[in-house]
Amino acid sequence: MFVDLVAGIYLKAGNGGDGAVSFRREKFVPRGGPDGGDGGDGGDIIFEVDEGMFTLMDFRYQKHFRAGRGGNGAGRQKSGAKGEDVVIRVPPGTVIKDSATGRILADLVSPYERVVIARGGRGGRGNARFKSSVNRTPRTAESGEPGEEITVDLELKSLADVGIIGLPNAGKSTLLSRLSNARPAVAPYPFTTLHPNLGSVRIGDDRTFVLADVPGLIEGAHLGKGLGTRFLRHIQRTRILLHVIDVSAAAGVDPLFAFETVNEEMRQFDPDLVSKPQLVIANKMDLEGAPENFSRIKEHLGKIGIKVLPVSAKTGSGLDAVLRDLQDMLDGEGKRESNAPLPSHLQLKEIDMER
Repeated sequence: MFVDLVAGIYLKAGNGGDGAVSFRREKFVPRGGPDGGDGGDGGDIIFEVDEGMFTLMDFRYQKHFRAGRGGNGAGRQKSGAKGEDVVIRVPPGTVIKDSATGRILADLVSPYERVVIARGGRGGRGNARFKSSVNRTPRTAESGEPGEEITVDLELKSLADVGIIGLPNAGKSTLLSRLSNARPAVAPYPFTTLHPNLGSVRIGDDRTFVLADVPGLIEGAHLGKGLGTRFLRHIQRTRILLHVIDVSAAAGVDPLFAFETVNEEMRQFDPDLVSKPQLVIANKMDLEGAPENFSRIKEHLGKIGIKVLPVSAKTGSGLDAVLRDLQDMLDGEGKRESNAPLPSHLQLKEIDMER
């Protein structure tokens, strides 16, 4: 099961151990003096990136983590043992937030990256630490400090170079399976994809990038319709958006309206998403009505600097051009056909909607 958001994970670092009050009691050693040792520090709660993990599913069943308590000090200036740390492994791309304030505590991306979220308490000092010229027999020691405790939320944002977006049944999963090593579910009904799929694309011997297929948006997704916008976090890290549009007559949705619908839902979720470079794929060119719709959408989107490529994901036609353009965009070449920014809102009423 794919889980990308888990709330209410309670973390309690270990308390520090208490310092000891002790005096030397050896034969023939009068007034041996204080020798109470320090308490050990409490264990920390540490998050570590595990590149073999892809979901937060484990945290649905375990939401409480406690680190070990520091050992108490003892006589002969023996210090207590440090409490055992708790290392929590999470997938790359995990964001850790304070549940109470929503503040981001850590954004873990690199393999084996570590961060301490809750620190163990400091161990108390034993009475040997308090000996002085005016206090030869101190009878006090410090208690250990309490460890930090906090409740956090975990949010997974996939790490991909290119995010595939579009309405349901536009052909995103088929395109992903054609371009990459991913094998997502493909079926002729809406919302076949229920969670993001990642695929690695190889061009030549040494050029690779990662594609992420985001479940289809519909109009009103930001209000919770369909699958909502909860998966859009997975394209927040992407550098480029590959916008797939069904331009066939069977789609039942005007291609320009489909383009604006998806962009508007992204804008409602995060205005920064619509500022990312987009490459539009006019898919299903092998079907009736597609050539006419392609010419129209290419003309209109070309005016705002967005390139449109004709493709049939089913037959594989046009995919080589898609790969070339994506690689050029990732390399920083030809991010837009012009410098015109993506408009905040396309005035669809001014566009010829006739097929």
